[in-house]
Amino acid sequence: MVRALRRRWYVLFLAMVLAAAGAYQVLRPSVTYLSTAIVVLKPPVTGSQPNQLANLQPPLAAVSYAAVQQLGSPAGQAELRAAGVTGTHRLIPRNSGTSVTPRYLIPSLQIQAEQSGPAAADTAVRKVIELYTKHLADLQTEQGIPEAARMSVTLLVPPNAVAQTGTKSRGLAGSVLLAGIAGVPAALWTDQLLARRARRAGD
Repeated sequence: MVRALRRRWYVLFLAMVLAAAGAYQVLRPSVTYLSTAIVVLKPPVTGSQPNQLANLQPPLAAVSYAAVQQLGSPAGQAELRAAGVTGTHRLIPRNSGTSVTPRYLIPSLQIQAEQSGPAAADTAVRKVIELYTKHLADLQTEQGIPEAARMSVTLLVPPNAVAQTGTKSRGLAGSVLLAGIAGVPAALWTDQLLARRARRAGD
């Protein structure tokens, strides 16, 4: 194998050149911004339960997830694009619970969007929140629920964009690993191919 790699050194050299080009991009990454917000779905305020946070039930989380699934469908993605939401965006249910709140009881939702600028990222998150709220309202309208008995969406954490640059050391290590994984098999395959052709030419 070592002799084959020596014979096809130019294949390994090509892999190293490609790895160097990838490493250059890793060392000079384009800065993107990740904006994150958290919303919670609350039940209506009633005379017997004036505190909304004391009346959260598991079905609320199920209703919230239904709206998330609608936005994740092809029709929902088309609706988001029509509203100007492009690039990477995520809706992540946060129902893991804490030491004081039971698991899968608090129907909170983390909404993220990644854009080239902080303002654009924050705007994309706000648009996702608007469509999420609209879908929940439409679900309740279809069921004929009166306004006073409807669930509402409250913004717990407003959108906040943070620069994302990645880890350069990991990117460099990945470039070197890819060069080795791709270069060595390519060199061995090239050596076998050329050896077969040489044997056929000799015959």
